[in-house]
Amino acid sequence: MKNEDFKYLYERLKEPSDIDSLSKELNLDRELLTVIYTQRTQRESMKKHYKVKRDAPRLLRSWRSGETLLEIARRYEFPPVLTGLVLFNESGRSNKQYWALVRNPEAITDKELRRQIEEITAADIVNSPEGDQKQKLRGKWGEKNLQDWLDSQGITYRTENDLRGNFTKTPDALLDKPIVVNGWKINWIESKASFGDFVEVNKNTRKQLSPYVKLFGQGLVVYWFGFVDEITMEDGIFITDSSLTGLNCRYV
Repeated sequence: MKNEDFKYLYERLKEPSDIDSLSKELNLDRELLTVIYTQRTQRESMKKHYKVKRDAPRLLRSWRSGETLLEIARRYEFPPVLTGLVLFNESGRSNKQYWALVRNPEAITDKELRRQIEEITAADIVNSPEGDQKQKLRGKWGEKNLQDWLDSQGITYRTENDLRGNFTKTPDALLDKPIVVNGWKINWIESKASFGDFVEVNKNTRKQLSPYVKLFGQGLVVYWFGFVDEITMEDGIFITDSSLTGLNCRYV
């Protein structure tokens, strides 16, 4: 995907409803758009968190005066579930107390509070328990895709679980012997159930991938939902997408 096309989608995906409308308008995969919406929501919430936290006393007064959690969230263009967390913290309640209510609203005896909690969890497809679970399942799906492909190629490897405790950082698959994929010699593969735009790739490279190169040598990262065409990976890191499953590989 061209970077300009990605930026167009990124700017259009402001609300969950935008996912379906864009999918129909542009005939794009709904899951791809959900992934991009999730990445946008997470980044924007990090940018705005300071402002919402700073205004928390004022927002708490608004809530106690009758404005709902969802109305406040929409006014600040901040994720509804995270808005609730900020206001509960401001009212003196802990994160643990808040998440217990979000995960089990049936236990809330106050009918209006229960209604508002259910309302914000339904409106927030990223930070709600359901949204969090879907992100975890998406990650596991990507890892299984990778393992299935390696198994089909007869490539042996160790997983993150196999390596735990042996290294400071561990990839999803550390190959027992180097292989050549698409002309690249690689020693490890990392699965990313996300879209590789410039921000995502730079973050992953800095936090994970570059340390893998220092530990294990050259490697490959798979962005299952695609990546920006203009991105070129250097310094021992190669990049691909779901087309990986159509490639053949061989031992060096």
